[in-house]
Amino acid sequence: MSTRPIRVLVVDDSLTVRKYIVDILDAAPGIEVVAEAGDGKDAIELCRTLRPDVVTMDMMLPVMTGVAATEYIMAYCPTPILIVSASFNRGELFKTYDALAAGAVDVLDKPVGYERDAEWEDRLVAAVRVVSRVQVITHPRARLRRIGQPGAPGLSGKGVEATTRPRLVAIGASTGGPGALLTILSALPEDFPLPILIVLHISEPFGVAVAEWLDAQQSLPVRCARDGDALPPPGRPTVLMAPADRHMEILGGLVRITAGPPLHSCRPSVDVLFASLARELGPQTIACLLTGMGRDGADGLLSIKTAGGLTLVQDEASSIVYGMPGEAVKIGAHTRIVPLGDFGALLRQAASRKEERRR
Repeated sequence: MSTRPIRVLVVDDSLTVRKYIVDILDAAPGIEVVAEAGDGKDAIELCRTLRPDVVTMDMMLPVMTGVAATEYIMAYCPTPILIVSASFNRGELFKTYDALAAGAVDVLDKPVGYERDAEWEDRLVAAVRVVSRVQVITHPRARLRRIGQPGAPGLSGKGVEATTRPRLVAIGASTGGPGALLTILSALPEDFPLPILIVLHISEPFGVAVAEWLDAQQSLPVRCARDGDALPPPGRPTVLMAPADRHMEILGGLVRITAGPPLHSCRPSVDVLFASLARELGPQTIACLLTGMGRDGADGLLSIKTAGGLTLVQDEASSIVYGMPGEAVKIGAHTRIVPLGDFGALLRQAASRKEERRR
């Protein structure tokens, strides 16, 4: 009995690049290109009529941009989208992050030059296969805007017991992470008193400006961490992100940035950060594990819970991919399973208790 092929819509304004992608995918077993589009408007119409399993989406498109097309598709005909885009400048990188926040599943850089690149071709085929298995969420951007606002419904009067004198918040995320992080940070006040450490899986070269993008989207200051940074004290709003392709951990009250071997095929690794916080700060840690493929972060989250910290895991309904949160739930690493829209309120509540203790 034959298996239905993965049906792909290829979107790119460059005929040369588009034909290259089509040739690669058509030659791959179990994949069928059902249509091509050279602009965002045609991409939307073809997606609505053909209902492909995957869309490969360029960002720089005429008529309607890749970001606008992604927003519309995810709102009205949700389909797994793989961004295939160049990353030559800050503006293009920001458009990529906007598309990921709007619900695109993953991103792959375009090949450089005109020579065929066998390694890139293999990565494209593998990415399409992975993305095709993701059950995407309808209209994530509109929904996340609504549930991410302070005072949004969802808590139903239920609070959460904060750790003893929380010292910081740590967040790990992967696939679907840019949008989830933006939702949480946007729900926090500009004077949020606990420093926040973030590990996000995003492939190079797209990871280089994500801290700048997050910084520009909301009121909390966000920057990449530097090796030897002192752990920011409570009361000074600070968000530090692990740099692309580097681990981040806390040792002796300092932020250490290292090029150690990948863990769970990830560098930076959420587990590396979480394990260091379990050792250094234990019950003073609030750790959040968000949407993402794989199992990175689950073991580290369990170590924080065992040390007395508060561990919050994103629920399946609001996750783009329930891999990392699901693995944490399987091993009992969570204190509580939380809809994405509730994280902000819970973190504000925990931080306010910290302020009450200080007073």
